[in-house]
Amino acid sequence: MNGILAIDQGTTSSRAIIFSKNGKKLISSQLEFKQFFPKNGWVEHNPNEIWSTTIKVTKNVLLKSKKLKINIKALGITNQRETTVCWDKRTGEPVYNAIVWQDRRTEKYCKKIKKKEKLIRKKTGLFLDPYFSATKIKWIIDNVPKAKKLFKKNELLFGTIDSFLIWKLTNGKIHATDATNASRTMLFNITSNKWDKDILKIFKLNEKILPTVKNSADDFGFTSEKIVGQKIKISAVLGDQQAASIGQACFEKGSVKSTYGTGAFLLMNTGEKKIMSKNKLITTICYRINNKTTYALEGSIFIAGAGVQWLRDKIRLIDNAYETEKIAKSKKNSKGVYVVPAFTGLGAPYWNSKSRGLIMGLTRDSDWRDLVRATIESVAYQTSDLFVSMRKDGLNPKSVKVDGGMVSNNWFVQFLSEILKIKITRSKINETTALGAAYMAGYQTGIYRSLSDIKQNWKKDRDFKPKFNKSYRNKLLQGWQQAIKKTLA
Repeated sequence: MNGILAIDQGTTSSRAIIFSKNGKKLISSQLEFKQFFPKNGWVEHNPNEIWSTTIKVTKNVLLKSKKLKINIKALGITNQRETTVCWDKRTGEPVYNAIVWQDRRTEKYCKKIKKKEKLIRKKTGLFLDPYFSATKIKWIIDNVPKAKKLFKKNELLFGTIDSFLIWKLTNGKIHATDATNASRTMLFNITSNKWDKDILKIFKLNEKILPTVKNSADDFGFTSEKIVGQKIKISAVLGDQQAASIGQACFEKGSVKSTYGTGAFLLMNTGEKKIMSKNKLITTICYRINNKTTYALEGSIFIAGAGVQWLRDKIRLIDNAYETEKIAKSKKNSKGVYVVPAFTGLGAPYWNSKSRGLIMGLTRDSDWRDLVRATIESVAYQTSDLFVSMRKDGLNPKSVKVDGGMVSNNWFVQFLSEILKIKITRSKINETTALGAAYMAGYQTGIYRSLSDIKQNWKKDRDFKPKFNKSYRNKLLQGWQQAIKKTLA
């Protein structure tokens, strides 16, 4: 039997999955890794731990595949986007921890160069925000003496997590990324599909530290036998949210998916047209195949599943994420309690890096279950804010496909449908991020002849339809808007 291997390197865990041609999950392995919060608003990962967990899960599934006589035809990589690693070109050793996409340390610098935002937005489709990689690279070079020294000697390399993994998997032979990941760095011109010289000048960076940008389905070299134990063709690379769009078969213009993992990300395929939102959504690359770019409009929510993690690990109201459905169902409503989980600022459509989390509406009658339910509800309210922006931009999605860890909670998906006032469709396979990377790798190696071939694999789990009356929905959303105003203040 043939199989396609996908590496899914996420914000809280590294995972490897082997899929069959029809998209069935055959073998999987997953390991969590440590999150570091050195200062208020700072979020870091240890790149060596990212690598060690990735190689362990990869070897785990490959060992099982040998026993089951599965022939691995290709490898696809998908990754947490914007997270920034800089390493020594000669040794492959990182010069500093990976600065995570959620990190807000470069907020002051972004304010300092605010007058450049119009140019940056026009060329990259992005807002000038600490979320993206460019200011993170600059911070590392400016604040880590070893990085500065290597940069001056042209011996420093930068990569988003995909590039770092490709470098490691190929034993230092390939320094590359794909167009979707490049489009998240704030250094890549999404019209010309090249690193932008004007923007590099703003950040005082040069192209020598940057990876080669390839198509999402392309030749990224082979894994080294010395490192992985066998030679496998790396045939696809995509940022996690774009990979989820592929996994959800969002190939038509206007199709929408929303993924609920650590954060939540809504992507609408806009085809060959770049739509520049007037309502604080970002324009990005959805995928690039055969040098042809398909664009997307995106709304980014920084805290979704991370809010559930906070309930579990920091304030210890729950033992595991699965309890949240039962707890939410046990309450008729959250009794006017709202949680705005702005732990690392607010993403779209507010783009406010200074905001911090807020709990509103507590009374003597409030209990811990209200807090749990309100945290889950906040993800639906944040998604509603993105839909309001889309509608103001003249786009009116009639339905949305959902995936990610949070959507196994039926109560949450139903509440999401109520708040958005549209049909929500949950796919049969929840690991759509890894699946999208596998599909692209299969496409590149000829396992799938077309995107239509891939689309035939997509299967629905179930639909969720709204039942709330209009006045009740409006009352809930008005409360949320009050909480947002207080947070922004």
